[in-house]
Amino acid sequence: MRYHNITKDDMLNGDGLRVVLWVAGCSHCCKECQNPLTWDPDGGLPFDEAAKQEIFSQLEKPYISGITFSGGDPLHSANRLDVRNMMEEIKNRYPNKTIWLYTGDSWEDVLHYPMMKYVDVLVDGEFKKDLKDVKLLWKGSRNQRVIDVQKSLEQTDPSNPVLYCEDYSVRSTSSRSQQGLLRGEVLSLTQENA
Repeated sequence: MRYHNITKDDMLNGDGLRVVLWVAGCSHCCKECQNPLTWDPDGGLPFDEAAKQEIFSQLEKPYISGITFSGGDPLHSANRLDVRNMMEEIKNRYPNKTIWLYTGDSWEDVLHYPMMKYVDVLVDGEFKKDLKDVKLLWKGSRNQRVIDVQKSLEQTDPSNPVLYCEDYSVRSTSSRSQQGLLRGEVLSLTQENA
């Protein structure tokens, strides 16, 4: 697996303050994607022990709620096994931390993946330019869903997902607009400042 960045103290890609791993590799190639730089599975840096320890050092902090896997697509074939192994290790070491996963795949296509037992929240679906809405919580277009994975898997029919939240939450959209940042823009900003 390769990656482009590890973002610390992120509050735009899931509940609470999080560490975000931006992996390399995506076959969806959504029009007007926030992170086209991450599409190439051979881009970025090799995910090595130092990168892993950087994530663990963040997860050790009591105020960090968990990790978000984004990119790129963590479920791209170049990433899937390493992401699954990383999730398992995180759940074993940090059982009270949450795991969020962004993917361009649909829930119905990935709900049977063994790694889903480690995922707390999944944001599914390709970004659709014509459905873009900057006021949405934790997603970029109206077709995407923020899914409570464990509650969905507990259902008799898990293919009908339980949503983690509605499109617009209790969290003030004005404060989000004032921040001027959407999912993915953190990656662009950190790369510009590097």
